[in-house]
Amino acid sequence: MTKLELMLAGFGGQGILFAGKLVAYAGLIEDKHVSWLPSYGPEMRGGTCNCSVCVSDEQIGSPQMLTPNALIAMNQPSLEKFIGHVQPGGIVLVDSSIIPTKVDRTDLKVFYVPATEIAEKNGLKGMANILLTGKLLKETGFASVENAKAAVSKVVPPKKANLIDSNLKALQLGLDY
Repeated sequence: MTKLELMLAGFGGQGILFAGKLVAYAGLIEDKHVSWLPSYGPEMRGGTCNCSVCVSDEQIGSPQMLTPNALIAMNQPSLEKFIGHVQPGGIVLVDSSIIPTKVDRTDLKVFYVPATEIAEKNGLKGMANILLTGKLLKETGFASVENAKAAVSKVVPPKKANLIDSNLKALQLGLDY
């Protein structure tokens, strides 16, 4: 994929912005052009949250995107809000542990990943976002696996360095799904 235009969406506290930073940083390590634009409601935890990330081989005209070619939806309201905007032929990743409905569009490649359930079963509570990012990496190749793993070490803050291995494990679970 020469240009990933990704919308990540869910509730605040699900790690939407963090996952977006991971994708963006992996693009930076790949020496690609990158934009990262967060958007969240008044509450940081529990409010709505989305993040637009573009990773491209060419210059990016604007960080704002109206029609992403990839969507990671981590809750029902986010799926409902953004599914109609995804470009035909786009990729959609749905956390099927949380979202019970199926996408009715037939012009999209949709993956139903029980990310929250898989993360919790593997002792990685709260890391469904990274698991879905791993699945996105597998399906789009927006960066090399090596550079995505290197990005984890860069985006996890130093005071939470003990979580690097858990994030790497979650990323690998997504790659393996």
